[in-house]
Amino acid sequence: MRIESNHYVLAVHDLDRSRDWYERVLGCTTEVVDEGNWLFFSRDRVTFMCGRCPDAIDPQDLGDHQYFAYLVVDDLAAFHLRANDAKAEIIKEPKDEPWGMREMGLRTIDGHRIMLAQRLS
Repeated sequence: MRIESNHYVLAVHDLDRSRDWYERVLGCTTEVVDEGNWLFFSRDRVTFMCGRCPDAIDPQDLGDHQYFAYLVVDDLAAFHLRANDAKAEIIKEPKDEPWGMREMGLRTIDGHRIMLAQRLS
């Protein structure tokens, strides 16, 4: 028995802005699931299932500090460069952590927080 992939379900205000962000910043491909209501953004074995919710509370307004996703990648420096080039909001610059990971944090266009990490060893 194993988990084969990760899917994250997120409320977003504007699907077009979200599409632009996920394609530019993370290099995702887009699948239109329900025109005007649902878009799926995928890369490798991860899918972000984004539903249009224009009245949703902004995640940063919740006063919470949690990340909705922790993505282990093989080249954090390349993701950092891509995020910088895309002018994405980097909320944590790459940093080596005592638990053996080099991590960086991003905030999506809708305010959701994602941590990307690479194993140090």
